[in-house]
Amino acid sequence: MIVVTTDFVPGYEIVETLGIVTGSIVNSKHLGKDIAAAFKTLAGGEIKSYTELLVESRNIALKRMISEAERLGADAVVGVRFGSASVMQGAAELLAYGTAVRLKKKE
Repeated sequence: MIVVTTDFVPGYEIVETLGIVTGSIVNSKHLGKDIAAAFKTLAGGEIKSYTELLVESRNIALKRMISEAERLGADAVVGVRFGSASVMQGAAELLAYGTAVRLKKKE
């Protein structure tokens, strides 16, 4: 599966657009990590537990988006973007989305 942020894939032409595909996850850290993060904000610096959470969430959302594209028979997902939103205090959604397409190698 080819996944790109551009609206095209170099060396290929889009022969069919299958539609928008998405993958999302709502994730949170447990209370102990939240308390540790609150103390970290007082001292400054990176809050590694949240960085790890966001990396993990992004990867899961991306995998879910790719799975949806594969179910449609896509060769690629173009125009991939990420978004996030606070769902409630301590929980956030991470969304991956793009357009599933079928490709043909340019001659």
